[in-house]
Amino acid sequence: MNTDTNQNHDHTPDYLSLLRLDGRGIVVLGAGQGIGEQTVRALAQAGARVLCVDRDEDLARSIADKTGGIPCTADATSRSDMQRVFDTARRHFGRIHGVVDIIGIAGVKPLAEFDDEAWNLQFDVVVRHAFLAVQIAGEMMKADGGGTFAFVGSLAGERVVPNEVAYAASKAALHHFVRSAGVEYGRHNIRINAVSPGFVRTPRLNQRLDEATWANVGNAIPLGRAATPAEIAGHLLFLTSDLSAHMTGEIVNVDGGLGVMAAVPKITFAPSATPTP
Repeated sequence: MNTDTNQNHDHTPDYLSLLRLDGRGIVVLGAGQGIGEQTVRALAQAGARVLCVDRDEDLARSIADKTGGIPCTADATSRSDMQRVFDTARRHFGRIHGVVDIIGIAGVKPLAEFDDEAWNLQFDVVVRHAFLAVQIAGEMMKADGGGTFAFVGSLAGERVVPNEVAYAASKAALHHFVRSAGVEYGRHNIRINAVSPGFVRTPRLNQRLDEATWANVGNAIPLGRAATPAEIAGHLLFLTSDLSAHMTGEIVNVDGGLGVMAAVPKITFAPSATPTP
């Protein structure tokens, strides 16, 4: 409920300008391909200056060259590397206006097959690096007047998917991290949100799934197909822009309607009896 009695209800914002990021310094973690690459393109089109961070130096340099960004190579699970990333961004941009974080890993196999190393890696790549990003860049944003974080979660963090116990648990932890950190940092004018995709046709998944499998995936989704990386990037642009200025701690589902469906068995109903007059 709006309790601001001083609000000018006749004022109409310039909505397109609220989407613009002209001159803002944005760090994209996992910028090299798929959702990350499309996110860099979206932010650059909106006028942002982008630090393109990827573990693969060639991928970071390639997307930076294509969009006028700045390449940076780092291991996002390393505190020293993350400190270097954000120091680099601040040096180039003066301040960090936003961080978009696409980094993740999906360990898909039965729980009994995980050893300690694989389990810890799953949580390091999904949750630890998010903690480092907010702790390090968040303090810089506090000193500079605020900023935004936009993470990529997963439908698996909200729903049970076979053989994805570790992945789902790590994404569920990321979702709650976003909610909790969004509340904690809100008073510092720092907004923290996430998108939660379902199936996305990323380069990595395209290498693992054939077209017949993608067709089966589409049959299960109300909109009839998996998302493209660009469709996820569009929501990350929204969460980074001032169009989402009154959102924090939110997980935005972008899954083609898959997450709202109930899993039910196939049922064949017998013909209804004809009422007797």
